[in-house]
Amino acid sequence: MQHLYRDMTVAQLEIQYNARATVPDFNAEMHAYRTLSDEAYSDLTVLKDIAYGPHEDERIDLFPSPSAASPVLIFIHGGYWRALSRRESAFMANQFVSHGIAVAVVEYTLAPIATLSQIVDQMRRAVEHLIENPDNLPYDPNRIFLAGSSAGAHLAAMSLRSEIKGALLASGLYDLEPLRFCAPNEWLALTEETARENSPIHHPIPTDSPVIITWGETETDEFKRQSRDYADKIVKADGSAKAFEVPNRNHFNVITDLADSRSRVFHETLSMIRNA
Repeated sequence: MQHLYRDMTVAQLEIQYNARATVPDFNAEMHAYRTLSDEAYSDLTVLKDIAYGPHEDERIDLFPSPSAASPVLIFIHGGYWRALSRRESAFMANQFVSHGIAVAVVEYTLAPIATLSQIVDQMRRAVEHLIENPDNLPYDPNRIFLAGSSAGAHLAAMSLRSEIKGALLASGLYDLEPLRFCAPNEWLALTEETARENSPIHHPIPTDSPVIITWGETETDEFKRQSRDYADKIVKADGSAKAFEVPNRNHFNVITDLADSRSRVFHETLSMIRNA
């Protein structure tokens, strides 16, 4: 029996990195994303299809707050780099806009149409576009925050830079080496080299701004370990990381807590933005 990563076999890795299998009804989780996002698109002003590049997928939807001098939270969606879009990713917009914070939801080309390196490049360009703000969009480009869930947390971690004032990373993957040996590599086609190049755990971390790292109670041991390891890396680099598990939450609904003003995830994120 061949042990490929951290003394785990292929079968064990398949279990650890199969997020869908940790919930009884995956479609219900996705329905919640869509329902909350539809409400945001219906209720709020939205500036649609802001281009950050020439490709038709390189687009941002911005939900401004009433003040043009507000901070902005950039959200990068998950979907294991191969599913979802910005249209299902605005579920937190109503809540944050009501607290005076603009929300930007970002589109990227999905795998396997795009390689992971290309997706990372897209997200870095999207963040750069919003920092530079050549369109004079209604938010303060000096108060930009990042958030992402699952694959989106990975992409947010890969997009961290000194101009970002803080980040929320939920249920992310920060070392991609184990994915080379299980199902996600069917659409990622990672090699040892590209897995390392695209693993946040192997990149320097900007330490000027706080990072919140969270995950749900019912996630697999490997998703939890990866989150703890990345938080430890930030702290060892003299950065600021707050890591915590959310009781009674899973891989998918821990991030929809951003739509609930009573939740710890929402309060920690709001405090990070207000105190930055």
